[in-house]
Amino acid sequence: MFADFIQLMFSATLMTLGLAVSSLILGLILSIIFVVLETNKIGCIRQTTSVVVTLLRGLPEILVVLLIFFGSTQVLFILTDEYIEFGAFWCGTVALAIIFAAYASQSLRGAIQAIPLGQWESGAALGLSRPQTFIRIVMPQVWRHALPGLSNQWLVLLKDTALVSLIGVDDLMRQAELVNASTHQPFTWYGIAALLYLVITLVSQVGIRKLELYFTRFEREKG
Repeated sequence: MFADFIQLMFSATLMTLGLAVSSLILGLILSIIFVVLETNKIGCIRQTTSVVVTLLRGLPEILVVLLIFFGSTQVLFILTDEYIEFGAFWCGTVALAIIFAAYASQSLRGAIQAIPLGQWESGAALGLSRPQTFIRIVMPQVWRHALPGLSNQWLVLLKDTALVSLIGVDDLMRQAELVNASTHQPFTWYGIAALLYLVITLVSQVGIRKLELYFTRFEREKG
């Protein structure tokens, strides 16, 4: 019986990792979009985006999760007059991605501003267009500057995955709660959940350190 519960905990760990990675990928895409809109030359677009990002950063994470889960169905019902229910996993992914993007966009924007204007001029001197200069010259340097902030947000994202247990996703936290309900051993199973979260965090920190070394080496070779 104990082995079966352990197997359930490891399956829930994979669910948590899938949720976190999916949210990270979508969140990075959204954060880039936020940066582009926040730095847009058109004032109304720039100001509206800044207000949205500020609101997202000011709301409790659990409220964003609940709004996406329950609100998306209600909004579609109002627009289409049809009841369409989204899966809890994808609602959780979108909610966590939006939360991540609201914070990560500020790290990316600061990193872009830290790049000297001479880098853009170098790209122009090489005959590269502005988008090509951004992708081939500026962006690799942006990741190095933004990595400390993004790595912190990734660790926060890992912990925030526990919030989706409230909307029915069988993540690590929810599984620990279900196993505890069957065994009445809260210290054991919540302790195992804490240990698994810690392992994921430690492995993430090793990966982050390797990324930092990679981008540092890349910049030296380009320099």
